[in-house]
Amino acid sequence: MIKVSDLNKSYGGQLVFDGASFVLSRGERVGLVGRNGTGKTTLFRMILKEEEPDGGCISAPRHYTVGHLSQHIHFTEDTVLKEGCLSLPLSEDGVDETYRVETILAGLGIPEDWFDRDPRSLSGGYQIRLNLAKALASDPDLLLLDEPTNYLDIVSVRWLKRFLSNWKNELMIITHDRDFMDSVTTHTMAVHRYKIRKVSGPTHKLYSQLAQEEEIYEKTRLNDEKKRKEIEVFINRFRAQATKASSVQSRVKALERNKRLEKLEEARTLDFEFNPAPFPGKTLMEVKDLTFGFEEGAPLIRGLSLSVGKNDRIAIIGKNGRGKTTLLNLLAGELAPTSGSINPNDGMRLAYFGQTNISRLNLKNTVEQEIMESHPACTRAAARRACGAMMFEKDNALKKIEVLSGGERSRVLLGKILVSPANLLLLDEPTNHLDMDSIDALIEAIDAFSGAVVIVTHSELMLDAVATRLIVFDGVGASLFEGTYRDFLERVGWENEADARAGKAMVNEVKAVNMNKKELRRLRAETVSERNRTLGPLKSRMEGIESAIVEMEKEAEEMSRALLGASENGEAANIAALSRAYHASREKIDGLFDELETLNREHDAKAKEFEDAISGIGGRPGAEGA
Repeated sequence: MIKVSDLNKSYGGQLVFDGASFVLSRGERVGLVGRNGTGKTTLFRMILKEEEPDGGCISAPRHYTVGHLSQHIHFTEDTVLKEGCLSLPLSEDGVDETYRVETILAGLGIPEDWFDRDPRSLSGGYQIRLNLAKALASDPDLLLLDEPTNYLDIVSVRWLKRFLSNWKNELMIITHDRDFMDSVTTHTMAVHRYKIRKVSGPTHKLYSQLAQEEEIYEKTRLNDEKKRKEIEVFINRFRAQATKASSVQSRVKALERNKRLEKLEEARTLDFEFNPAPFPGKTLMEVKDLTFGFEEGAPLIRGLSLSVGKNDRIAIIGKNGRGKTTLLNLLAGELAPTSGSINPNDGMRLAYFGQTNISRLNLKNTVEQEIMESHPACTRAAARRACGAMMFEKDNALKKIEVLSGGERSRVLLGKILVSPANLLLLDEPTNHLDMDSIDALIEAIDAFSGAVVIVTHSELMLDAVATRLIVFDGVGASLFEGTYRDFLERVGWENEADARAGKAMVNEVKAVNMNKKELRRLRAETVSERNRTLGPLKSRMEGIESAIVEMEKEAEEMSRALLGASENGEAANIAALSRAYHASREKIDGLFDELETLNREHDAKAKEFEDAISGIGGRPGAEGA
């Protein structure tokens, strides 16, 4: 476990943490959330002792190990596999541990025929993947992962999700992908208003509680402000009357005792909409027999045909390096096909957000100038509105591009698209530098856009939210899939995942051949009976806890409504009592969620063991009853 107590940190005049505290207990997997710039990465750096807090302390047991995904590239070995094995914990069984590294490397999309390559010959993205593999293989007591999916493709993200879901030690992860976070974590922790708040459960539970508490705070503050004004009026009215002196003095002291509740600073987030250009037709673009390759005889895209309708939502998905960004560049007219044709309609108006377009920004321009230059009809007022929507308010709009971070430059690119009338948006990994709230805003803007969108993304959250058609890079080349991402997973699935399932089934078949039918039936029956004896009590306990949580949530909701009423009526005594009761109830509910999560993990792990055992003796898991 690790304990953070009364943590304080600031940079110059910018406060980051003010008395922040939390405890990370054994086996907890925590998602760390908060808006960009609130201090999430700073917290990781302090846990790693790369930075010192201004006050407070971070403590852990003796010999407690902390591993992390390093963005610093420093390789010492001459092969990828040797470099991956460097971080292995000490073990007497070197062969098995090497196999573990090979499995992790393959899962992260590093091909087996690269294992003997010099790690320094890999591209930057694959070097980060190797660093991630080293962190995973090191098996530390606490693993810190800061945006681990940024350099992964969708297949590797799905593998990492499964790997981290089975992580037995402590984990803290920062990621902009809400779906990924919720699928691997047991708790969510927010950096919020310079403090740290942690709850058991997914992100929406934490955000819901924060919103409810801030609503109560604001109602209490407004009522308190009203009462203060009434007292101040009384003091000013009767200050000069001797007969009222004691009453005036008591009210003056009451004001001094009761600290004024400050108005909460409004949290900034992206708030924008795209600028649709009218389009009277049905089809924006026709692609016929498109073929393209950088090397002769090795096409990335072969014979692809599709029509882009005026309201289409098309996602381009697949492994990195297969040609997804290349296809966007072809559609944007920045590359010419080797053969085939791309025929845009005369009325098509294109806006392109590309990964490499950041390098095209004029570093000497201000944010405002860069946005104004995006479109001839863009006025300074329109540019300022776009700056505000991208969180460059007031003087921040006059910052030079050269002083902006990578994430800020991405927001400038989005701002340039906002002022450009378009009926076709090409978006290449637009979520990479956005926080969760900004991604939600982007999804809403795409949903509201009246034109068509073609998007490259590895975010399954984004795919589920927007895509109705897919261009899939899996195996060789690209193919069109008519349907949603869920349809694709159910009807087709990823090639390597299907191969893994088929391989496992083949192994089990071979095992079953060596046993006669009577022995198989006996072993199956014994295993099923043992499964029911083991899982039955766990399931009953889980159902009991779930029922208790439902009842306690109802009680907490009633207390919350009573607390809101007391705040509106200014019932100070009731506010204090109800607030204590409400927080005590929430703590009990969180405790039950912790217990339920532990039981869930135990149930799932044992159920998986029984599934594998039944499958291994030729049975169908689940066919004999729960």
